[in-house]
Amino acid sequence: MDGQLVIAVVLQAVGVLVVFAEIFLPSGGILSIIAVGLFGWSLYLCFAEVSTQAGMVMLAVDAVLLPALVILSLKLLARSPATLRAELSSEGGYSSQSPELAEYVGKEGTALSDLRPSGVARIEGRRVDVVTRGEYVEKDAAVIVLTVSGNRVVVKAASSG
Repeated sequence: MDGQLVIAVVLQAVGVLVVFAEIFLPSGGILSIIAVGLFGWSLYLCFAEVSTQAGMVMLAVDAVLLPALVILSLKLLARSPATLRAELSSEGGYSSQSPELAEYVGKEGTALSDLRPSGVARIEGRRVDVVTRGEYVEKDAAVIVLTVSGNRVVVKAASSG
């Protein structure tokens, strides 16, 4: 009986290592399946070969140890070099919007394609992807930039009110 208990404890220890590895290694869930198998086999050995009391103790240890291990692993992962710690903010010099796009508000241009409602326009000599507020604008029509939000340039036909 003592040999079976040692095997069960070793299976539990290997299961814990596999759960820890699952947090850091992308396996598509294969390591999780292996860990569940190890824990299940260990618990089976405890209940069937050792004693019900040893099985219950092992089950209680698993119920406390596994959630704590997952939480600890996730905290370690957050501090590891594998994670992106840089914050992409405008204060850090990052911007999803081209700075010159904001200067186009109120400027006129020409539709280089039909805008149904999106397309391309030439504004101050530059090709710009634009969108209307839902209306159709024909190719070569004059357009006015209404707003710029991020990389979204909203235009309307210059002749419309």
